[in-house]
Amino acid sequence: MAKRFLYPMTFTPVLKDYIWGGRNLERLGRDLPNGIVAESWEIAGHDDGTTKVDNGHYAGRLLTDVHAELGLDLIGSNNSWAQERGKFPLLIKLLDANRPLSVQVHPNDEYALVHEGNELGKSEMWVVLFAEPGAQLILGVKAGTTREEFGKAIERGHLEPYLHYLPVKSGDHICVPAGSLHAIMDGLLIAEIQQNSNTTYRVYDWNRTGADGRPRPLHVEKALDVINFNQVEPQVQAPLLLKNEAGIRRYQLCHNQYFITERLEFDQGVVYEGDCNGESLEVWGFIEGSGVIDGLPVQAIRFVLLPAAFGHFSVTATSKATVLRSYVPARPS
Repeated sequence: MAKRFLYPMTFTPVLKDYIWGGRNLERLGRDLPNGIVAESWEIAGHDDGTTKVDNGHYAGRLLTDVHAELGLDLIGSNNSWAQERGKFPLLIKLLDANRPLSVQVHPNDEYALVHEGNELGKSEMWVVLFAEPGAQLILGVKAGTTREEFGKAIERGHLEPYLHYLPVKSGDHICVPAGSLHAIMDGLLIAEIQQNSNTTYRVYDWNRTGADGRPRPLHVEKALDVINFNQVEPQVQAPLLLKNEAGIRRYQLCHNQYFITERLEFDQGVVYEGDCNGESLEVWGFIEGSGVIDGLPVQAIRFVLLPAAFGHFSVTATSKATVLRSYVPARPS
């Protein structure tokens, strides 16, 4: 049996130049190529973008290749469902919403399996890293909105009266389950944790044109099939405090069947002890400050993948730090 190489892995991001992007990822210390940069796929193993490991034994190898070699030792027994479909379970992104994104919705797994081949559905969450004054996003519909009225508004090209606008600020988090009508508006830098999917159904693109001068495609019928019209005027939720002791404040942000994301706030010098016991990979992302993850120095903003079978690990804050921790729970039997 080949020797397993399990260690904290970092990656070279894959950049996307969608029309709504800008240059604001430079605020995060990123060295960008010329032109628009809308998304930085930080940890990705998808046909539309796969990151390469940039440290250790697997340096220069695609995440998909590493996954093929390590299997459940990388992603964990809680992700057996993903392994059976040949999928890495999560996708981690940074987004620069320099202009509004389209109004859109993502399907669930069942709908995607029927209509999009082997693609997954897409539940996701956002953490607002930076927000201009007055920044907002769209989540859900206004009270009284029906599918019929909504469809007619799409035909008229005037959807605004049915959209629920939600003010947001730096530090907010938003859980976006599949079926949520949503749009990230301008003036926001966001970290996104999501299912490993790139399936998006646009319903409204502000009557603008793409880089080729033509309107970008809409996916109205599919969108109307999957929009949850019962998601009426949701609000930003407060994080749930799980533990506050020994210089670490640990909060739960989102919990669904695909991932749990927590926020940990570290005082300088404190150490968190953890264990990757084979059940799930863990992704740790420093969004403020700096630290060391099992000997690997990490500066914000940087995401690190811990293989599921890695075993005991430690996270040491070398400064006051805020860290996102994401992992996959066991599925109900």
